[in-house]
Amino acid sequence: MTQQYSSSTSETDVPTPVIPASTYRLQLSPAFPFAAARAAVPYLASLGVSHVHLSPVLEAVPGSAHGYDVTDHSRVRAELGGEAGLRELAAAARAHGLGLVLDIVPNHMAVPAPLSLNLPLWEVLREGPHSPYARWFDIDWEAGGGQLLLPVLGGPAEPGAWRVDAGAGVLRYGEQGEDVREFPLRAGTARLPLPELLAAQWYRPAWWREARTDLNYRRFFTISDLIGVRVEDPAVFAATHAKVLELVRDGVAAGLRIDHVDGLADPGEYLRRLREAVGGACWVVVEKILAREERLPPAWPVAGTTGYDALHRLDGLFTDPAGTAELARAYEESTGLPAWEETAGAAAREVLTVDLAAELTTLERWTGPEAAPAVRELLIAYPVYRPYPGGPGPSTGTLERAAERAGTAAVEGVRGLLLRDPAFAARFAQTSAALRAKSLEDRAFYRWAPLLSATEVGGEPGAPAVAPDAFHAYCAHLERDWPASGTVLSTHDTKRSADVRARIAVLSEAPEAMGAPGGPDPQLGWVARQSALGLGEVPERGPRLTAALLKAAREAGLRTSWTDPDAAYEARIADLVPGRAPGLPPALAAAARANLLGATLLHLTMPGVPEVYQGSESEYRALVDPDNRRPAVLPREALAALDAGAAPQGLAEEKLALTAALLRLRRARPGLFRGYGPLVAQGPAAQHVVAFTRSPGLLVAVTRLSHRLAVSGGWRGTRLALPPGDWTPVLPWCGRPAGGTGAEVAVLLGGHPVGVWIHR
Repeated sequence: MTQQYSSSTSETDVPTPVIPASTYRLQLSPAFPFAAARAAVPYLASLGVSHVHLSPVLEAVPGSAHGYDVTDHSRVRAELGGEAGLRELAAAARAHGLGLVLDIVPNHMAVPAPLSLNLPLWEVLREGPHSPYARWFDIDWEAGGGQLLLPVLGGPAEPGAWRVDAGAGVLRYGEQGEDVREFPLRAGTARLPLPELLAAQWYRPAWWREARTDLNYRRFFTISDLIGVRVEDPAVFAATHAKVLELVRDGVAAGLRIDHVDGLADPGEYLRRLREAVGGACWVVVEKILAREERLPPAWPVAGTTGYDALHRLDGLFTDPAGTAELARAYEESTGLPAWEETAGAAAREVLTVDLAAELTTLERWTGPEAAPAVRELLIAYPVYRPYPGGPGPSTGTLERAAERAGTAAVEGVRGLLLRDPAFAARFAQTSAALRAKSLEDRAFYRWAPLLSATEVGGEPGAPAVAPDAFHAYCAHLERDWPASGTVLSTHDTKRSADVRARIAVLSEAPEAMGAPGGPDPQLGWVARQSALGLGEVPERGPRLTAALLKAAREAGLRTSWTDPDAAYEARIADLVPGRAPGLPPALAAAARANLLGATLLHLTMPGVPEVYQGSESEYRALVDPDNRRPAVLPREALAALDAGAAPQGLAEEKLALTAALLRLRRARPGLFRGYGPLVAQGPAAQHVVAFTRSPGLLVAVTRLSHRLAVSGGWRGTRLALPPGDWTPVLPWCGRPAGGTGAEVAVLLGGHPVGVWIHR
């Protein structure tokens, strides 16, 4: 852990940042601009959060629903209300005691339509490698024969579709209307015959399909509409961060979330430069997917991650390993698909050799054709997204493991190149990160469907269960090394919200409830059955499920895909959506409630800074984007009623009451949320309770695998050791008062699945 994030400071310390008590994520869009966020501020302050986390605020592609397709780093997005709107939002937040956290995108910019919206890229297209903006982008001019491939056309280029406007200095393609694309003309080429004119440009407009094999610029994953930015160049860093740094200096932003840090050439150096620029008072977290045994580099000057590592542990606690294995066997038998390891390996090979063929070719140009197979096998065998031994290249230990798995003789040569050539190591690491993300999150996770709650960002679907001891060890690590790290349950990128996953997870305790989907596509039948069960009865259920199933089918790439859609197959997907939502039997509904409240309580009391995703303070059921990025619906009236003394009615209000109570407690009494002490249970059901203390003035106890607990006979005298003293429930329905040094869990919880107490 770095000095500036220690819990105490001296006169020689770097200033300690104002660490949020909690954050609340709002997804901004033209349908939910700064004015809407400003209107939500009084409610968010009442809810108890300390900071509002905003999705990207810089200028983006017009109409963008997310803002990660940045077009101009120097301006705040006009569609959201511009800089004046952002500063008004910040002022309103400050007036209510709240700070703002900004989500920034250093890795890439949009390749927009029109291209002129991205001025640096437009200038590179016009002036080529001689442009002062050429240093902004990773472009291999030699590989493109001196031209930048622009895969922006809807089909093969038609000679008759080109038009030259010498006066405007542009080349146009297409008929009148929205399909017309404009490109800048290189000086002195406007009067050339068309074939010569096209050959003379610094770019080659092409059918979008050519990107797979011929792309010669670094992109975000496999998205050619997002071009990589070289923020490792100090001048590029300065230009792309000037507005963000101004907002930090002016007090508009108190924290930063760094999007896709794995995409950068040297993340450690970038973060050191950013820390120097923002000073020690700014809270900074990075979006970084960590494998279960992987750890964040300790030298990084950040507070920690955005929290997918915590999500994986929280979900895993409520996943039964025996039932998961039973579901996996049934899935393989009914679908004929291979086990998880083979599924993941096949997806990696497909993505690398097809979707990322251009990136693979770039690496192979470094090594020569004789080492090309070794590059492929080493990338496929890599056990993590990308490692950080203190620089951009992979660590020796990780390389050894990957080389052993790859099993090719030429790997040794590639390994040597990785260790001695920083440029090759950086590009290898960037490609590795893209490969892991696309092959796991966006392909294998959609193919492997025995238990959909396990196929979440940062998860391990082949072994998703997390035992209480492992959870306690993780929390102790977090409290010791990264106490200000972010933690999450739902985000704008989760494939299913936490409450949907809580319902699906009960299948691991009762696999017989899954059934055996048949039909012409049993794989998608598994996805449909669980998605419908998880979503339940919600507004617009049918269209939302159909859209999610279509995306799942295309991402899986088994019967249809984004690039080669099967229209006849896709037309039948809606038939998989049942007319009525499948209900959970009462016993499983009770288990789903226990899962939901248990995950909520642990998330809000464990070490780290919890983030509440918009609307998820109440019961929040959403599927993959864009379903989970709809404008926020905030339960203002329900919270007001609870504050007026109404008792919670139903699960949604139970969750809201629990969330508000804990967020307010975190903000009012931060000292309660320091330290971490696991509590030991004794008895036949000891593994069904997860309990710990914080400070030690706060006591938490949660039931896990409650359905298995019920069918095995309940708590049966299981006792929990307690710190001495009197313990009072935070909420009257969250446990019974306790004293002494121990209590039976059944008595302590009083018939409820969770409990939280304060030491009096």
